[in-house]
Amino acid sequence: MAYAEQQRWITVQQKTFTKWLNTKVEARNIVVRDLIADLSDGVVLIHLLECLSNESLGRYASKPKLRVQRFENANTALDFVKSKGIQMVNVGAEDVVNGNQKIVLGLIWTLILRFTISDINEEGMSAKEGLLLWCQRKTACYDDVEVRDFSASWNDGLAFCALLDIHRPDLIDFDTLDKSDHRGNMQRAFDIAHEEIGIPKLLDVEDVCDVPKPDERSLMTYIAYWFHAFSQMEKVENAGRRVEKFVNNMQGAWEMQSAYEKRMRALLKAIQEQVDSWQNAEFEGTYADAKRQASEFNTYKRGQKRKWVAEKSDLATLLGNIKTKLGTYRLRPWEPPADLTLETSEQVWSSLSQTEMNRAQLINETIRDIKNALRKSFADKANDFAMALNTMQLAISGLDGDVEDQLHHVRKLSDNLAPMDRYLETIAAVDEKCEEANIEENDFTTYTYDELSYELGLVKSSVQKKLAFLENQMVARSMTNLTPIQLEEFESVFRHFDRDETNSLQELEFGAALASLGLVFSEEEMHDYFIETSAGRDHVTFEQFIRFMVNVTEDQNTAEQVFQSFREVADGKPYVTEMDLRHSLVPDEVIDHLVGIMPEHKGPNTAEDRGLPQYDYISFMEKMIDEERGRDGAAPKGLQDRTDRSISPRKGGALNGI
Repeated sequence: MAYAEQQRWITVQQKTFTKWLNTKVEARNIVVRDLIADLSDGVVLIHLLECLSNESLGRYASKPKLRVQRFENANTALDFVKSKGIQMVNVGAEDVVNGNQKIVLGLIWTLILRFTISDINEEGMSAKEGLLLWCQRKTACYDDVEVRDFSASWNDGLAFCALLDIHRPDLIDFDTLDKSDHRGNMQRAFDIAHEEIGIPKLLDVEDVCDVPKPDERSLMTYIAYWFHAFSQMEKVENAGRRVEKFVNNMQGAWEMQSAYEKRMRALLKAIQEQVDSWQNAEFEGTYADAKRQASEFNTYKRGQKRKWVAEKSDLATLLGNIKTKLGTYRLRPWEPPADLTLETSEQVWSSLSQTEMNRAQLINETIRDIKNALRKSFADKANDFAMALNTMQLAISGLDGDVEDQLHHVRKLSDNLAPMDRYLETIAAVDEKCEEANIEENDFTTYTYDELSYELGLVKSSVQKKLAFLENQMVARSMTNLTPIQLEEFESVFRHFDRDETNSLQELEFGAALASLGLVFSEEEMHDYFIETSAGRDHVTFEQFIRFMVNVTEDQNTAEQVFQSFREVADGKPYVTEMDLRHSLVPDEVIDHLVGIMPEHKGPNTAEDRGLPQYDYISFMEKMIDEERGRDGAAPKGLQDRTDRSISPRKGGALNGI
């Protein structure tokens, strides 16, 4: 702001604050003429604080002559201000003693706010906002007045006239005022306020009238006196409001009584309907129905029951409030109708609690009975099923007699597996109901559905394996050109590679089985053998596998193949040693037998075999050849020739003999 305007504000503030201070210390016959100078010794400031607070500040230098005494007085005053929780920023004793004009004015303004304005409270607002709101409300009905602040809104004098007119219309007629006579209206308002109401003249007309921006603090200090003066007059208004409040309260009491009766009647009706509903409820006998009713009951307790509890408590409170309201005005107490009293509601509530307990017990008993029925139903079926499985296992393990008779009995057992599957489905349905009912234990049986399903799978597997075994035995019995050892070996290999236990081999399984027996073919040859053996189907049966092996075995048991095997064991030498046989994993008993029957080798040998027994397998094989071929002399010569050259297996033959 401009320096001149700032100085004008300071001058107005100092004059207004001086008048305010004089009104406060008037009782002590103290008159302040120069605010800054008169406060510098701290004495007037102490008097002011004692008058404002109605407290004594203790001992102080009433006539200080020394500067240090002035400082002590000023510190005493400032310490007291701080003890009252009044915030002061950058205010020290030296400011008061040295006469710092801005600091002293700020200090006085702080005291004005604390002891004159701070007790003004409108709707919880701050003192300034509350005072402004009070002015706005009081002048709101005057079209020529608009109070927006504590500055320019007051410079035409009409706001002061409006405050007088609204509180004391007998002292001034606002409508007859010359609205353009700003000074006249303001002077008239100041004079009437001082002479008729006792408001001190803290402001002069020239301090406010037609000033573009009057000093806010000065105006607030002055208007605060108006507020306090007229607040006394509002006692009459408060009396009128008290009468209005009484009528409103009585109207409220009547409305509360009506609401109590309506709400209590609705509550009792709803409770009775719930009791009747429970008493007429029936169960279907299924766990789902019992659980549904239990869920509805729990929902009621978490929802509707809590609402009723809250409503019951609210009604008791409402009835108490009605009695309190009537008692406040010493009116005759009110009692609700007999069927709507709190005692009646307690009786109905007690009946609800008993019915609720019976309902809970009935639901729990019904659920327990249904669970026990499910346990027994499952147990009966499970025990019967387990007994049937045990009977089938015993029947399988006890089979005896001819293969044909055993095969007949096993097929009959296989026919009984389909009904067992259907019966297990029935058990599964009961087990599912048990799971829905959260049944985890069953004292009527030791079996579970999973165990029964697993055991049925074992029985199926046993029947299938037994059936396959017997059918294979029938096939094997017809194969008279195989030794028992060969048949056992082929059957063992077939079962090993029949991973899915279908008594058949897929193409890969077929090839793996042949490879394990030492029959290795090319991929194309293996495919051709599979198609030929399976008759064009996607699997080879046990019978087809055995017939194939018969053909292969017969083909490999020729003298030429046996001789080739001996030569491979001897690593191409015309003789074989016991160590050669052992390195080829020939069983010990077979080695002992061969050593006993083969002739000794008489010809040349290798250095590493010298000193070891050497056996002439060529002469041995010549003796084992068919007599007719021996007489012809072809085979021996052929065998002898093979000692001098490499022999490869024929196409389609095995790399190693069986």
